[in-house]
Amino acid sequence: MPTIKLRSQVDEDGVLHLDIPAQFKGIEVDVTVTVEPVKQEDVSVEKDLTQLEWHKFIEETAGSINDETFFRQPQGELPERESLE
Repeated sequence: MPTIKLRSQVDEDGVLHLDIPAQFKGIEVDVTVTVEPVKQEDVSVEKDLTQLEWHKFIEETAGSINDETFFRQPQGELPERESLE
């Protein structure tokens, strides 16, 4: 049974939307939801990164997804463009 862990925002009406991976499309599933409020110290503060900080972030996170249910969605095909002359 795959586990999907995510952080999401509950809207003003108290509704939480869940996007389920396409592999479960059209089938009946059991869903268990555990709701834990996020502690303020866990919320990242957005700031402008220097170019060096950005490159360091990319190096640290590239290839870090280790969930076997994660896959890249089909990207489609690019339209053919007119050649430059």
